Amino acid sequence: MKRVPSKSLVHATAAVAALLVLGGCAKTESQATTDTAAKAVATASAPAAAATPNMVAFTAKEFSFEGPDTIPAGLTMFHLTDAGQQLHHVQLIKLQDGKTFADYQAAMKDLKGPPPAWAVPYGGVNPPAPGATTTAMQVVEPGNYAVVCFVEGADHVPHMAKGMMRALTVTPSANANTTEPASDVTLTLSDYTFTLSKPLVAGKQMIKVENGATQPHEVVLVQLAPGKTIEDVGKWVLDMKGPPPGKPIGGIPAFVPGKHSFFEADLAPGDYGMICFVPDAKDGKPHVQHGMTTQFKVT
Repeated sequence: MKRVPSKSLVHATAAVAALLVLGGCAKTESQATTDTAAKAVATASAPAAAATPNMVAFTAKEFSFEGPDTIPAGLTMFHLTDAGQQLHHVQLIKLQDGKTFADYQAAMKDLKGPPPAWAVPYGGVNPPAPGATTTAMQVVEPGNYAVVCFVEGADHVPHMAKGMMRALTVTPSANANTTEPASDVTLTLSDYTFTLSKPLVAGKQMIKVENGATQPHEVVLVQLAPGKTIEDVGKWVLDMKGPPPGKPIGGIPAFVPGKHSFFEADLAPGDYGMICFVPDAKDGKPHVQHGMTTQFKVT
């Protein structure tokens, strides 16, 4: 679970222009002109329908992804379905300075320190429980990317080291939609806390996640088992012995300061927590060891 609702729906809002139906005798020419002008004003003042995001689906299993090789730039909703027995996520890595996926593979093969500066954590979608699906949404810029799973199993070997990575090319799009969804709650990530603009409640809510810190962070949303705490989750990840104290239900993988992303949570009453497993920029310890957790109850 390290690094760690029903399908999200994007509701496009369309304006409906009311038509005035006149009964009786036929209109005079002046009446027809007036009606035409009124309709034109109504049409001009009506708000345009909100564009829907690009829909991109990945299926994860041990130890590979199924999904597209190329997608257009713009607002994108990523769907991640876990068809395996272990946890998996989609971590996007943006490859800058003209670097390619082959460059990234070579750099990560014998990596003994931090990843190269040109490999930038760019969000994605965090794990569902096996058999489930999670979604997240963000504006994706053109360029070369790697799709990677850094989640570890009980052997503490990142799935990336078992071949769970693939190339993704984001192509420029003249009609790219960059209009972001309205959010119900803003979650701010800092060093080393989670701050909600208001409490999460039962039902669906769109959460905007902002990184206001000095280094990359993530949010893993966990539905806790009865009587368990988010601290229990952090401890369980160290040895993965016994039943897990909760199940992941999405969130956003690591992304850099100044960026933001979105995910929709559909919460039933119960106990939940948030946790960050990203390695610290200074000491390399997972941020959970710096106290980056929070717990809350939904009634």
